[in-house]
Amino acid sequence: MAAILKRPGVPGRRHVVRGASLLASVALTFLGLLLVTFLIGRVVPIDPVIAVVGDRVSADTYARVRQELGLDLPLWQQFLRYVGDVLRGDFGTSVLTSRPVLEDVLRVFPATLELATAAVVIGVVLGVPAGVMAAVKRGRWQDQLIRVVGLIGYSVPVFWLGLMVLLVFYARLEIAPGPGRIDVFYEGVVDPVTGIITVDALLAGETDVFWNALYHLMLPASVLGLFSVAYIARMTRSFMLDQLRQEYITTARVKGLSETRVVWRHALGNIAIPLTTVVALSYAGLLEGSVLTETVFAWPGLGLYITNSLLSADMNAVLGGTLVVGAVFIGLNLLSDLLYRLLDPRAR
Repeated sequence: MAAILKRPGVPGRRHVVRGASLLASVALTFLGLLLVTFLIGRVVPIDPVIAVVGDRVSADTYARVRQELGLDLPLWQQFLRYVGDVLRGDFGTSVLTSRPVLEDVLRVFPATLELATAAVVIGVVLGVPAGVMAAVKRGRWQDQLIRVVGLIGYSVPVFWLGLMVLLVFYARLEIAPGPGRIDVFYEGVVDPVTGIITVDALLAGETDVFWNALYHLMLPASVLGLFSVAYIARMTRSFMLDQLRQEYITTARVKGLSETRVVWRHALGNIAIPLTTVVALSYAGLLEGSVLTETVFAWPGLGLYITNSLLSADMNAVLGGTLVVGAVFIGLNLLSDLLYRLLDPRAR
């Protein structure tokens, strides 16, 4: 078997080499992420010993805790120790909650996942048709309007937009719920199974809780989804413009196919593969970029957890949350690459 794999041109050998190179690339990327988070923890002007024991501790206690945390070791040894702890799933203990950071992250991450998923669904449902229309109506008012909306989506600060949305729809018009994930009346009604409250409510058969949670999800998902709409619409427009210039589109029109079939079946079908990658990257960006949205809407997800931890100088929690977000981003990039290779034979 080994002799067969060593022969040049054998498909099995190519797959093994490509798989090994892919794993090596992921490992190096993750190692770089660990290095960045480690250096952030050392550069930030927050003394981890003071954060643990307070600023009125004696010198002997300070020195003992510093030694227990390994801060007296050389920097390279501290990094190796940090890598070993992370690989074992030990992100340290949160000063704010007195629980393991990994336990806290697993508790709050489903809320971020729920918010980002709703936002990316909005991005796909609105962004893809908008991008297609902008390409088909290139240079017309529809194209200009969609491009302006996309520019607004990229330019407007998310915290300002979130505050304005709350001011208008919650405070003034009173047609939307306030901050939070669910009304206080429904808290504790559904036992957490997945941590995603809309899913848990459906599993428990609590339709009132489901609709209340969906009602609360509407505003923050719309604010966050605007950025996804802008990105997906712009990329869809770019892909469609390239396809509409191809010869097979001209041939399809000459054959007498309807414009709807030419655009939505042939042209859009041929951009489905790169568009899948765009959606995956947009999803990853929403997972890591929901910090300000969660803060404005008091959404109890990973972003709000990191913000509160940072304000409390809880660097274990901040670095642990940042590391999880980075790992998710790496994972989604890897998934998009694998999907691209799976769906497009030319990329294999």
